[in-house]
Amino acid sequence: MAVHWALVCHGLLTLTVVVAFLCGQWPIFQGTPISSIHRFITFGAYQYFLKFMGAVFGDKGTNLILSVEYYCCDRPNPVLQIIYLAIIGATYYIIAKTSFSYIPGYYLSGVHRYTSLLAVGIGILLFLLTSFSDPGTVKAENVSQYLSAYPYDNIIYTEKECSTCKLPKPARSKHCSICNRCVARFDHHCGWMNNCIGERNTRYFLAFLLWHFLLCMYGTIAIGLVLAGRLKELRVVYILTVYYGVDNSFGSLAPHIVQWLLGSYNSQILLMVFMAIVSLLLAGFFAYHANLCLTNTTTNETFKWQDYISWQKKLSEARASTAALKASITGMKSEGKPPESKCKSFFRRSPLEDTEAVVRNNVYDKGFFHNIYEVIFPVSTRASLLWTKSKSG
Repeated sequence: MAVHWALVCHGLLTLTVVVAFLCGQWPIFQGTPISSIHRFITFGAYQYFLKFMGAVFGDKGTNLILSVEYYCCDRPNPVLQIIYLAIIGATYYIIAKTSFSYIPGYYLSGVHRYTSLLAVGIGILLFLLTSFSDPGTVKAENVSQYLSAYPYDNIIYTEKECSTCKLPKPARSKHCSICNRCVARFDHHCGWMNNCIGERNTRYFLAFLLWHFLLCMYGTIAIGLVLAGRLKELRVVYILTVYYGVDNSFGSLAPHIVQWLLGSYNSQILLMVFMAIVSLLLAGFFAYHANLCLTNTTTNETFKWQDYISWQKKLSEARASTAALKASITGMKSEGKPPESKCKSFFRRSPLEDTEAVVRNNVYDKGFFHNIYEVIFPVSTRASLLWTKSKSG
């Protein structure tokens, strides 16, 4: 029984940590333990560890941790790539070790031994494509093509030169400080891929997220069917109702079946919970990036628009406050004017409410189908652009 409670506590703890890490900054969690756990995971734990190393080992310990942080977070490195391969390899090995002996079974045919391997192979292929493909590096040879493909909107993108690459900076591009290169239609630098996600490999990144979501769902459902098959083959329901006198109803049978599954197949249950949680996370990531692609926006541009709108709102509020202050001073200076009634003053609209709403004008959003086409067939790979490049060369 202690094992069962340990498994339940493990699942709840894992879910809490994952939700806190990914969603702790959401407004709905402000002032809750989830927000506190998020701050501890993302900032507090590392700071406490850094102080501990400094207290025990002095400056050498602190400098060692900072050098490791620099290597892992500020320079290209394969650490997360190795972790990904270890996770997917270990997960597949454990599934094969614990569940393949029950395939074929009551609900699954033997073909799933091979389709599972094929599915994992396709996932690794998409991982390699995303990791090692060119994200759309801006070079002297192609900068003119990117400049013509992505016009400046003069809002979040203006004509300028990259101070590092010393090249004209096309709209929608960004210099990645980790990779030390300018990337066209820059979305973000992905540590798991050890590569930037940009104009040329966004399609592979989306395919990677979608396929791994489906892969985790496939694994969860397949293991569920294996367990359901064992339940049927061993006639557990029949034994419980006939020999143990358990009432043949869901409410009566469920606790006994769950107890039996946790006792006999705890490894499979843990794998199901793990893959179900990962599939939900992947679904969220895919939905977020798919929505960006459907509106022809990038993660980098989302942050740029947030900063621009925030700045414009503050500017509008400052102007409205100045106008209200001037009106108040003018009213105080005016003489012989009858005082305004309290009722009218109460319902009078504040000048701050008259500030203009800042509208997000995305000039790169060309419509649903065009946006999808641009992701699947990047502008730098199209025949028209290649023809223009060869002509100009």
